[in-house]
Amino acid sequence: MEEFIKDWGYIALFLYSFGGGFVGLVVAGVLSFSGELDLFISMIVAGSSNFLGDQVLFYIARKNKIYANNVMRKYGRKIAYSHLLMRKYGSFVIFIQKYLYGVKTLVPLAMGLSKYSLIKFTFFNSLSTILWAGIVGYASYVAGEYVLSTTSEFKYVGMVLVFAILLSVYYMFKRIEKK
Repeated sequence: MEEFIKDWGYIALFLYSFGGGFVGLVVAGVLSFSGELDLFISMIVAGSSNFLGDQVLFYIARKNKIYANNVMRKYGRKIAYSHLLMRKYGSFVIFIQKYLYGVKTLVPLAMGLSKYSLIKFTFFNSLSTILWAGIVGYASYVAGEYVLSTTSEFKYVGMVLVFAILLSVYYMFKRIEKK
């Protein structure tokens, strides 16, 4: 199992983090504490993927407004919440959205549909991603001692989580293929 995590853990983390990554980075932080992954590499992999995912969403919305509007139409309340956050916090919403489940993917889409500067978005997205990866990665690494001390079977739980992440990515790609 350890070899599987070492061989495929970073790839699974990258794929999972492209659309969010919070849980994946937490698992990677705990696995880093146990010595199965490297914390610094995990933070770089999750952060890079998370940054790229947000940039892609922003770019899709900027270049294909019809598609972005169709995607966003399904999430009426969350879009309204995203717009409210954007009005209330301005550019700071890019930092906030990394920690809010449900709006993480919608904020870059909403900002891409607006006249928000790509350069400004890229700058704030890179800063927020570095902070996000550092805070979540380090906090989960520190929490790793507690998690590992409360369960001696963590390696099996980790295996199930890695398998669940890989399965989720597989179904996500299958769903994209059908559209």
